[in-house]
Amino acid sequence: MSIARKPITARIDWPVIFLYLALVTIGISAVYSVEYISFDEPFFDMSKSHMKQLMWLAISLVTGLIIILTDSKFFSSVAYLSYLVGILLLLATFAVGSEVKGSHSFIKFGSFSFQPGELCKIFTALALARFLSAPETNFKTLKDRLIASAIVLVPCLIIIKQNETGLALVYFAFFLAMYREGLPNAILAIGFSTAGIVLATLLVERLPLFIIITVIPILAFWLLWKQIKRNKLIIIIIAGAWLIAVLFSQVLVPYVFKHVFQGYQTERIYSMLGQDVPQEYQKPGTVVKKDADYNVRQSKIAIGSGGLVGKGFMHGTQTKYSFVPEQNTDFVFCGVGEQFGFVGSSFLVLLYVTLLLRIVFIAERQRSLFSRVYAYCVGAILFFHFAINLSMTMGLAPVIGITLPMLSYGGTSLLSFSILLFIMLRLDADRHMLIR
Repeated sequence: MSIARKPITARIDWPVIFLYLALVTIGISAVYSVEYISFDEPFFDMSKSHMKQLMWLAISLVTGLIIILTDSKFFSSVAYLSYLVGILLLLATFAVGSEVKGSHSFIKFGSFSFQPGELCKIFTALALARFLSAPETNFKTLKDRLIASAIVLVPCLIIIKQNETGLALVYFAFFLAMYREGLPNAILAIGFSTAGIVLATLLVERLPLFIIITVIPILAFWLLWKQIKRNKLIIIIIAGAWLIAVLFSQVLVPYVFKHVFQGYQTERIYSMLGQDVPQEYQKPGTVVKKDADYNVRQSKIAIGSGGLVGKGFMHGTQTKYSFVPEQNTDFVFCGVGEQFGFVGSSFLVLLYVTLLLRIVFIAERQRSLFSRVYAYCVGAILFFHFAINLSMTMGLAPVIGITLPMLSYGGTSLLSFSILLFIMLRLDADRHMLIR
């Protein structure tokens, strides 16, 4: 029997299913362990977060089964339509949205609420895969690269307006998928250079930084003088890079920190750097908190207290007694670190790395460009969430409200990651039949 004629159960990539279920199980256990003081309390209490997460897991699995039974060509055919629906849902939050912790990004129907920005990641992945796989698309041209970038940046900008900066940053993960399809190395170089200039602007005063930025191109002129005499274009490139660096460090970054970022966002960034917010970046009328790094400090205490093998399941103190804020959502990793120590944390990281490597393997074996791009989008989103969340809990990145995939409490988050994975599995199951 040919692979294409095998039943769907034989064509599904079961390692991904097992890894997904393992991570979700660990997540529900982690949420349960920080909610309960002892085993004497009833487990089946629908008011508790772990039971709500179990309900969302059931919804996610049913949705996943429906996806597996759906014709794989359906996802390509509805890609643009679903993207349009996602954009309309994002815009609807400004009219009928509810404010949650300062963010205006949720839509509520009675006791049920969902976050369109989470679901829109799925629609953006489908739309980007559809565009890049279209026969008329030539990703080597500037026009098509700009269109692909616009597909990603439109929902990103709307989400920023909802005051969900962390979720908006996730959308930049799609550029990793575009890089696999031919985005120039120069784009990544520009991205890393920009990040370096932003970091330097925060750590170095303006005048010394201006001098440093000016000395570097002077040295470049001196070292490349022979090449410059043969190719005058090098002068334009160096001068242009110097001008952009100066504008970023002296004008744009200070403006963004003072007039675009919220006060608490600036505090978290400087807290990560171990510095107080400079007077020039303090918004008028705002009080700078002295404990802006409280969440991260408690998080590091909880993780460090776990030692090598941890305190044991349900025996954590920092998390159980709520010393760590958001311990079942953004800081859920603390519960794992405290209760299972370095060994348990390493095992969890290994599960994520294995899942990411498996997704890359699945992406590379696709015969359909649509399926390959979509799989890389899934991998990029998971990697971004995983890397930033763990860095956040250990003080290596500012606290920007990014969940840990399949572990953090949140129905929309679990459902969106589940849909992302199951669509990838469905496309992979038909990889021998799908071309282009």
